[in-house]
Amino acid sequence: MSATLTFVSPPPGLAPLTEFDLTEIAGADGLYTLQSAEDQHTRLFVLDAAIYLPDYSPVITDEHALSLDLADPDEALVLVVTNPREGGTTVNLMAPIVVNSTTGRCAQIILEGQDWSLRAELGAA
Repeated sequence: MSATLTFVSPPPGLAPLTEFDLTEIAGADGLYTLQSAEDQHTRLFVLDAAIYLPDYSPVITDEHALSLDLADPDEALVLVVTNPREGGTTVNLMAPIVVNSTTGRCAQIILEGQDWSLRAELGAA
């Protein structure tokens, strides 16, 4: 799978970048690179939460759903940013990237008032 994603506002720490290419890593279902279309040196690794974190169920506001033109929850692809490091990989559950899978419109949403970890150990999330 490969798609172009457009953030409604730049992801935290990546301003002014809003256009990214999402590319699945061969042989790793649900693992992607998210690379800036404007700055080839800016790249993140993200996981499809539905595949790797089936119990992860963040709640987004109606305002966020409206900004992404999400008419139905099934249109949402939820990605989490990964941080590979020595000794394991952590994922950011506090700020998922929610993608309208039909349009490619997306946002990194900070989940306020929800008990999700900023650095959850993958496999222990």
